[in-house]
Formats: sequence, structure tokens, C-alpha cells
Amino acid sequence: MSFFKKIFSTEKKETLDKGLEKSKTTFFNKLSKAVAGKSKVDDEVLDNLEEILVTSDVGVNTTLKIIERIEIRVSKDKYLGTDELNRILREEIAGLLSETNIGEAKDFSIPLGKKPYVMMVVGVNGVGKTTTIGKLASQFKKQGLKVVLGAADTFRAAAIDQLQVWADRVDVPIVKQDMGSDPASVAFDTLQSAVAMDADVVIIDTAGRLHNKINLMNELTKVKRVMQKVIGDAPHDVLLVLDGSTGQNAFEQAKQFTAATEVTSLAVTKLDGTAKGGVVIGISDQFQIPVKYIGVGEGIEDLQVFNKYEFVDSFFR
Repeated sequence: MSFFKKIFSTEKKETLDKGLEKSKTTFFNKLSKAVAGKSKVDDEVLDNLEEILVTSDVGVNTTLKIIERIEIRVSKDKYLGTDELNRILREEIAGLLSETNIGEAKDFSIPLGKKPYVMMVVGVNGVGKTTTIGKLASQFKKQGLKVVLGAADTFRAAAIDQLQVWADRVDVPIVKQDMGSDPASVAFDTLQSAVAMDADVVIIDTAGRLHNKINLMNELTKVKRVMQKVIGDAPHDVLLVLDGSTGQNAFEQAKQFTAATEVTSLAVTKLDGTAKGGVVIGISDQFQIPVKYIGVGEGIEDLQVFNKYEFVDSFFR
């Protein structure tokens, strides 16, 4: 298909290729065994492919969709060998991602007419939420945007301290209060400060505990309601950060947070060093929420704007 002939950013693509290396190698080792000695894609190959996709953390429901699409393709034409099956997989998975990631971002920019543009970041502790916020702040600042951070995860002193470290590193202002303060109060102060500073982007960190879905829902709803007293349509984006290395556990986290609040975009982190890259495909499809960012390394530049064509090309290259 022609969309795989797009010219990708060389440096970004090399980082993505490297970050998905383990996922790709594991997947293709399994795929090669599934088609070994086969001259056509028959029921046995499809059964093996189904198992490969499920064990690659694509998820059962998404896997069944993919298998069904491939069955339709191979019933019309006879595809032979790994290369042909690989090509079909690339095309069908890119098509699947296209259904969710419509109008995906091209770079670290913000929509016109939203100033300040308010992002509320949610996710459990340990998924790389604070690191993602810091990297986003850095990338937005490189675009010439004025960024303000809000430390509304007041449940843990460490969360406030970690966000302060990133604010210092990136050299952007941070609004914070003491541990145990009302998160909504922090969010309110952050937005007021951002308006006074004529900021372009506000990124609000929130508590990452899931011990009680009702409490989480109430807290996030209150934070949103209080922010709207300052900016009527805030937040403009609710970004859920998921740890890609946890595989199926990331699905459960997505399920919990989408039940607790309206999530509008996803960031999937820690895809480097894991063989679970398929989780991006499954989560995007099952929750019908666009993946906006992916993390493929430790460096600031290793947080990338998600591009479905680049991702599929790296995964199946």
C-alpha cells in the first residue's frame, strides 16, 4: 500500500525501530515458526497467527478482528509464505489503527483557539506519568510555547518533588501546595496563574491511585469542575498514561480510568526493552481512544508523537 512509502523522519524512525526491536523480533520468530513448511495460509496458520497475536498482547477481541479480516483476504486470493502474510498484517493493522487515530497529531503542537490549552494527565503510579509530563513540557517549550505545570497529585510528597525536578530541568513554572492539599485547589491555582502569565499550555498532574473507583471518579470530576470556573471548557485533553511493558494489565488500567472519567487520548510508555509492543494496537482498537504519544526510551526525545504508519512499519519491517 502506498502509505508505507511515506518518507519518515530518519532520526525519529531509527529511535522507534530500536524501541520496538524486542517486540518485532519476538513476533517474527513466532510467525516464522507458524508458517514454516507451509505453501499457503490455511486454517492451521490462522490458528497459529491468532495465538501469536494474543500472546503479543494485542488482545483477544482485536486479534479476532484481525484474523477475520485476513480470512476474507485469503479467501479471495492465495497468499504464500511469511512475506505475503506479513504484508497483509501490516495493511490490516494499519487500517484498524486508522479507524481510531483519525486526524492524529503530526508534531508537539496544540490546537488553535485554545489558550491556555489545558491537559489533565491521569494514570496509576509507576507508569511514567510524571516523566511523560516533563518530556511533554520540554517538547512544547521547544515549539516556542509557554508551559505551566500543576502538581495536583497531592497524595504523595514524592509526586510533587518529582514534578518539581522536571520543572527545574525543563525550566518551566510549577504551581504546587503541600502534600495532602486539595487537588482541585491546586488545579484552580494553576489555571489562574497560567492565565495571568499568558501561558500557552497547562499540564495538570493528578493522583495515580486506583484503590476505589468511586473516589477516583469523584476526585477527577471535582478537579475538572473547579478548573472550569477559570476556563469554561477545561480540560481540553484528558491524557491517560499507560505502561506498555505491563501488557494485559495496561488494558485493565485503561478500563478503570475510562470508567472513572472521560479519557480523550492515550500515551503508552516503556515500549523499549519489552516484547509487548502489540498492546498499542489492542488498546487503541478496544477503547476507541487515539494514541497520541508513545515512549520508546529514557531520553526526552524518546517520547514521540504517535504515527500509525511509522509504528506499523517499525513493528513489521
